[in-house]
Amino acid sequence: MRETIDAQVDESHLWHPFTQMEDWADDEALVIERAEGCELIDTEGRRYLDGVSSLWCNVHGHRHPLIDRAIRDQLDRVAHSTMLGLSHPGAEELASRLVEIAPPGLSRVFYSDSGSTATEVALKMAFQYWQQLGGQHVRRKSFVSLRNAYHGDTIGSVSVGGIDLFHGKYRPLLFGTHQAEPGDIDEMARIVATHEEEIAAVIVEPLVQGAAGILVHPPGYLRAVREICDRHGLFLICDEVATGFGRTGTMFACERERVAPDFLCLAKGLTGGYMPLAATLTTERIYEGFLGSYEEYRTFFHGHTYTGNPLACAAAIACLDTFREERTLLRLQPKIRMLGEMLDQMGEMPEVAEVRRQGFMVGIDLGEHDPGLQLGHRVTLEARRRGAIVRPLGNVIVLMPPLSISKQELVRLVAITGASIRAASAELAGEPEASGRIGAALLEAA
Repeated sequence: MRETIDAQVDESHLWHPFTQMEDWADDEALVIERAEGCELIDTEGRRYLDGVSSLWCNVHGHRHPLIDRAIRDQLDRVAHSTMLGLSHPGAEELASRLVEIAPPGLSRVFYSDSGSTATEVALKMAFQYWQQLGGQHVRRKSFVSLRNAYHGDTIGSVSVGGIDLFHGKYRPLLFGTHQAEPGDIDEMARIVATHEEEIAAVIVEPLVQGAAGILVHPPGYLRAVREICDRHGLFLICDEVATGFGRTGTMFACERERVAPDFLCLAKGLTGGYMPLAATLTTERIYEGFLGSYEEYRTFFHGHTYTGNPLACAAAIACLDTFREERTLLRLQPKIRMLGEMLDQMGEMPEVAEVRRQGFMVGIDLGEHDPGLQLGHRVTLEARRRGAIVRPLGNVIVLMPPLSISKQELVRLVAITGASIRAASAELAGEPEASGRIGAALLEAA
């Protein structure tokens, strides 16, 4: 039985996301009370490297003074005001700043509060645009997505998802989509050519499918998808909720292949990991498709109570300021190279089937194992004992640290991960734990 008051309340009342609660009470309690830089600190004062950026959203580290100050300053003005019929300076400034750094042609910003809602907004906008255009375009009611896709957990975003474990049970609630094999541009071309007149948009996670286990697309794939959409007059939705704000090494993954989508979905790193905020960016052409007299009812009837929350906008503006002032993307490049060198060593471990990486997005695939063994989960517990927080996607261990992580911390994170993989694998095999080259050498260097 858990001993701390916090853990007892947790066990009695909380329902955690993506968690089998039957197993929850069996694990040792870990209650995070505070954080500093790239470390999380529990109620016992123990420190852990935040190896997954608190679910892929922390960018500049915890308790960053510039972002902290921006939120405190905003509290002296107003914490929240609706954007239904009103506006506020923070929302206006942030929209301008996002348009400035976004791929060309994206000139309009619609706020929501999560990655799921950002993609939901894009899907609804694309659908409604074609319906309002009229004529033969009203047939454009379907979407093309990728197998193993993940775009969020609301009904629309689940409909274009492709991970059966997450989405399969909800199929009776969903609208149908055409699914293409990731990286297979010929199949994408066939699907679009066959169903051109009924497709509203193609939606992809550019370069990397995160929740699928960091599946990396071949070079040129995103550019080719953009060309297919252009050839057939379809919209392209790029879901950069996970890949945006430096995760692949550039501000947006689209930049890597010089692609400008018709919709760009942002969340997670938008506020530096501080507050819920999302944005869907789109073009002037799509925006103008919703203009008309009141009685035409061409309005986009969608919104959220906390749309464009002033506190969240203040955090997001400060996050963008920090990118500029700390030259975050420039300073990231040598760390990306160093991470690649360390992961090349990890890829030689007999316990590792494959290492997949794009920038600071890493998936360490441990291969096929009986799900009942929960190998990925065992690795996370071993890492926790060694002072790092990592997360599994099945038997894939994901590393996605804050961009601000130091080289020394990065070495320690990879070393802990390697040692934890060895320990968990040895335990399942009934063998004594071996430190191994990757863990011992890197820990010594750190």
